[in-house]
Amino acid sequence: MAESTTGLVKKSTTWSIVWGVLLVIFGFLAIDSPFIAAMAFSVIIAWLIIFAGVVHLAVAFHAHGAGSKIWKILVGLAYIAFGIYLLMRPGIGVLSLTLILAILFLVEGVLDLMLYFRMRRESGSVWILIDAIVTLLLGGLIYVHWPSSSVWAIGTLVGVSMIMSGFSRIMLSMAVRRVATA
Repeated sequence: MAESTTGLVKKSTTWSIVWGVLLVIFGFLAIDSPFIAAMAFSVIIAWLIIFAGVVHLAVAFHAHGAGSKIWKILVGLAYIAFGIYLLMRPGIGVLSLTLILAILFLVEGVLDLMLYFRMRRESGSVWILIDAIVTLLLGGLIYVHWPSSSVWAIGTLVGVSMIMSGFSRIMLSMAVRRVATA
């Protein structure tokens, strides 16, 4: 029984470590080309919004009642129109996404800080605290310099956050592995 649990922990931590390494690699790529990373991020979000619009349209055809169906169709079309607008003007997307990113980092930093205080007695939890502090600092930096630094901020700051999250994931996974094998 203990071997199967240890094997399961090793398998899950291996995937967690792989994910952490990928986060670090993509983080360095984003820092190396922040403008390309920002535009790519904006385009991905635009496509996700378009996809959400398509889902709204698909759901509309299963709605009961004309009012509900019309409303869902209008919402789906609005999503699609907004997504296409962002695809055609990714710079505007970068500006607005930069502000959203600042808010997201601030919220993530607070939540990571709360997680640290719940896990502070666990091995490797200091990495969660470091991640929280860096994420809070990055969120504040984006917000203070918005909108003038939007073009480089998304790529650079997302890259730094990805690197920190990747390292904290790797270190925490290795700590879990040590505990499981002890």
